[in-house]
Amino acid sequence: MINYPKKLDVIFDKLYNNNALPILVGGFIRDKILGLNSKDIDIEVYGISLFSKLEELLQEFGSVNSVGKSFGVCKLQYQGYELDFSFPRVDNKNNVGHRGFQIEINPNLDFKTAASRRDFTINAIGYDVKNKILLDPFNGLIDLKNKILRAVNEHSFIEDPLRVLRATQFCARFELSIDEKLFELCKEMVSNQLLNELPKERIFEEIKKLILKSNRPSVGFELLKKFGTNIYTNNIYVLDEISKQLTTNSVTNTVLMLAALCFDYNDKQATDFIRNLTNEKELLNRVLPLIKNHNEINKIFYSSEGNYRLYKLATEVKIEELLILSNAIYFTNNSSNIYEAGEAIYKRAKELNILKEKLPPLLKGKDILNFKIKPSPEFSKILDEAYEAQMSCEFTTHIGAIDWLSNHLKEAKDFQRN
Repeated sequence: MINYPKKLDVIFDKLYNNNALPILVGGFIRDKILGLNSKDIDIEVYGISLFSKLEELLQEFGSVNSVGKSFGVCKLQYQGYELDFSFPRVDNKNNVGHRGFQIEINPNLDFKTAASRRDFTINAIGYDVKNKILLDPFNGLIDLKNKILRAVNEHSFIEDPLRVLRATQFCARFELSIDEKLFELCKEMVSNQLLNELPKERIFEEIKKLILKSNRPSVGFELLKKFGTNIYTNNIYVLDEISKQLTTNSVTNTVLMLAALCFDYNDKQATDFIRNLTNEKELLNRVLPLIKNHNEINKIFYSSEGNYRLYKLATEVKIEELLILSNAIYFTNNSSNIYEAGEAIYKRAKELNILKEKLPPLLKGKDILNFKIKPSPEFSKILDEAYEAQMSCEFTTHIGAIDWLSNHLKEAKDFQRN
């Protein structure tokens, strides 16, 4: 028995009453068997020949998104679940890349034939919700039990180069060993440069699943190296430490993982590595300052410059993120359970309230206007000098900032007279 959400039965009952048979397939079944929860559910619908008929049956349950119509897929959000309804089909390779397939939809296919297009045996398991029967034509259950990743069809596997990357992230996420024949297939596909058929955005989507969903992303990167790809650095074990400290923000986690991969690179090396994966400028702009400053935690800890250097650091990076990276680097290379510098700087940054953001400036443009000074390019210079003075603890209150400004303007006026 697969414990699927019973609130979906109202949808399934309507399908039964219209001579359609829904089968839960793919990742949802795999995750349930592994004891993992998922809000994404793929449902293959047998017995209906028209896409419009499927849309019509589903419309009473919410807005149907038919963006995947050419693949025989429609999406439905229902009570917190992301449902993908599709028809059984056969894929025939007719062009390069992971989209280069001719899709033949056939509502009368048997489950084994329909499942034969899937990549791995663990993803080719289905569940007949009407008859309460687990469908496992390729022994995916045995492979899950034995923790082995195996291809459903070795001949058709090579038709989709994206499957090389999927193999690495599944091995890492579910702690699987790769079947020897599958390993050789992946090596051959890389050697034949089939990954070059893929757009970098699609490659990066799989890399993100590897780094964000694995307890030990290094497992996947080790495989990528063995396959012969260039998606590899010598810092992959730092990723495993980062995975223990992930935030609730996926973009931040991606930034941290990329910074971990490149922390000892110079700007050009890091830029080239990241641009080979993605054109997302925000990621690059956030990663580079982390790399540049990855040694600052130790330097500040042993520095005698008071808080100035820490305040200055907070203007370049989020200290909380830099501490995660610094901690990961330290614990990857040291057996100690205590990172003295990291703990001390965390405590100090928290006390100064600059863990997540830089020190708020006490002096504002309106304060300068109150001294009857007209707006000019000098404003920015004065504000920068005031902020430097604030970080140096020359003043700590707004009143102190006004006194500083008064003295600063007086000194500037005296200098002009002389």
